[in-house]
Parts: sequence; structure tokens; C-alpha cells
Amino acid sequence: MTMEKTTASVQGDGVKPKEQFVHSVFESIASNYDVMNDIISFRRHKSWRKFAMKKMAMRRGDTAVDLCCGTCDWSIALAEKSETGSVMGLDFSAGMLAVGQRKVEERGLQDRISLVEGNAMELPFGDNSFDYATIGFGLRNVPDPVQVLKEMQRVVKPGGMVVCLELSKPMKQPFKGVYYFYFRRILPLMGKLFAKRYEQYRWLPESLALFPDREQLAAIFRETGLNKVESFPLTGGIAALHIGLKEK
Repeated sequence: MTMEKTTASVQGDGVKPKEQFVHSVFESIASNYDVMNDIISFRRHKSWRKFAMKKMAMRRGDTAVDLCCGTCDWSIALAEKSETGSVMGLDFSAGMLAVGQRKVEERGLQDRISLVEGNAMELPFGDNSFDYATIGFGLRNVPDPVQVLKEMQRVVKPGGMVVCLELSKPMKQPFKGVYYFYFRRILPLMGKLFAKRYEQYRWLPESLALFPDREQLAAIFRETGLNKVESFPLTGGIAALHIGLKEK
């Protein structure tokens, strides 16, 4: 596996405040990221990813780029499903990628998964390069989600699939009220208890508050030119899967 840093990295002069802040958040929680994911989602993130993989219906030899790949759980799932296809994982946090690299090597997938430190807003890949472009729990963290979706669409082949798995907003009471109480009040305290990070996990519900809901994000998918857009609410709507195809 290669692990490179591109000129599109968010580090350096002129970064936007949000990029800089989000980068610092993920660098600080990298070592606890997997454990905290299990805790705050009650391990549901694993079933959400399995559902996404089923809907994607990858075939042997398919290629993929996984944006905001973090510690590489989805990158690994993509590589294992394609069996022989190559997977590129991209993230702007060297700390997260270092954790991901260890996991990739533990599974003996370093010959098919390559990691690059770079910016999802300016992908360092050519047009029509992959069968799939995925982003898991990262779209709400970027400065411009529309730009990222356009980049994902650019790098997939004609007929290729753009896939987003992301936290969402449950709409029905009483579950909505219970969920937001947990998300806003309990989750930051769990971050402080288990990861010794309070401010970073207090930021998580704030990032979701400004993010489009499931139907709004589906509309954005269509506005960027993606076809046959589908969206699926998961676990009462606390997460959602969005899928769109690039025009052939």
C-alpha cells in the first residue's frame, strides 16, 4: 500500500477555517475513532455499511475511491468485495490514515488498497477513473458538499456510482426528540469520558444541524447531474444512504 501526501492536502497556508478546525478534530481523535464510533452509534454503523454494500452490488474487479476514508473500514470492505479490484482511500488526516494503514496491512490488502493524504474538494485523480466513489460520514464535514459530489461524479466512469453514507435527521416524534437529546447532551459527555475529548464531540451535533436532511441531499444529488438517485433512511432516520449514477 502506498500512503502519499498530495498538493491538494488541506494543510498549509490559506486553508479555510472550517477545514482547519475539522482537520484538528480528526487528528486529535484518531486513536479513539473506531471505539467511539461503536459507542456513539451502538455499533449500528457496521450494519449501515453492510446495507450500503448490498445496494452497491459490486462485482469482482470493480475499482473504487473512498473519500474521507478515515481509518479505512469502508475501503477494506470495498477491496474485499471486489476481490481483485484496486481501491484508493483519501483523507486529509495523517493520523487517521496511519490507523487505517495498520488495519489494511493486518488484513493483507496493501497490494490493492492505496492511501493518499488529500482534499476531497480537489481530487488528485483523472476523469472517469473508478467504478465507484464513496464517502462515509464525511460529506457534512467539508466546506462545500456540492463541490465534493461534483468531484466524485467527475472521477467515476460513465455509468459509475456515487455513494454517500451519512448521519441524518430523524423526522418523527417521539424518536426525534429522544435522538436529539442524546446527540446534543449525552454524546459530548461520552466523548469526554471515553476519549478524553469534549469539545470535539460537542461539535458533532453542530455539524449535523447545518447539514441537509435526507430529501434535501437527494435533491442536491440530482442537481449535480446524477441520475437514478435513491435515498434510504437507516435506523429511524438517524443515518441515510444516498446513491446516484453518472450519465453514460
